[in-house]
Amino acid sequence: MTSILVTGGTGTLGRPTVARLADRQVRVLSRKPGPDRVVADLTTGEGLAAVAGSDVIVHLATSLGSKDVQQTRNLLAASEGVKHLLMMSIAGIDRIPVAYYRHKLEAERLVAESGLPYTILRATQFHNLVDRVLTVQRFLPAVLAPAVPLQPIAVDDVAERLAELVDQPPVNGRAADIGGPERLSVPELARLWKQARGVRRPVVPLKLPGRIFREYANGAATVDGPAYGRTTFAEYLSTLT
Repeated sequence: MTSILVTGGTGTLGRPTVARLADRQVRVLSRKPGPDRVVADLTTGEGLAAVAGSDVIVHLATSLGSKDVQQTRNLLAASEGVKHLLMMSIAGIDRIPVAYYRHKLEAERLVAESGLPYTILRATQFHNLVDRVLTVQRFLPAVLAPAVPLQPIAVDDVAERLAELVDQPPVNGRAADIGGPERLSVPELARLWKQARGVRRPVVPLKLPGRIFREYANGAATVDGPAYGRTTFAEYLSTLT
């Protein structure tokens, strides 16, 4: 049976991904002990010798910052003999000049140049991220919404795609980017969120200067081709009420 190791397996995407792979021989890399866990630290490299023997590594862990590069470098150094390294990434990171995206892009480069058989999957923003960004504005008199298009996707839909890719040969490149079933502007998403959350504050569309806003406005955070995800943002919100 194929041995699968999931980094970030206790996180937002990791949990549904591990659940999708529950009928396999799956271990989760974590700094905390638990059932079917490999106790190791991606940042320091401590304990990563236990990665050896895994046939497939699903790399979902992220520090949301510059540590992503070191964590990926340490993981690759411990992954000799791995038959498929499947890395999760973000749509548009090569176009949108955000610091975190630069680190993620560098991590992609390390994987591509590692010599290991690999697949990189990029996805658009998760529904829960959009929800969280709007929720943190609860103390403002209005809901500020940049006038840019997004194509948010459900984490369960991404987990399903990852499980599919685990069963396929490595592409030694990027699999087709995936996004949610609809493209909506952030003000449209905010109005759906406002209705679902019972918020009375007005939604205020924003247009901002600079390249970051321009790239978002040009659709850099959306994907080409048919949508993969099936769950809409409104459907996601309906599960929270």
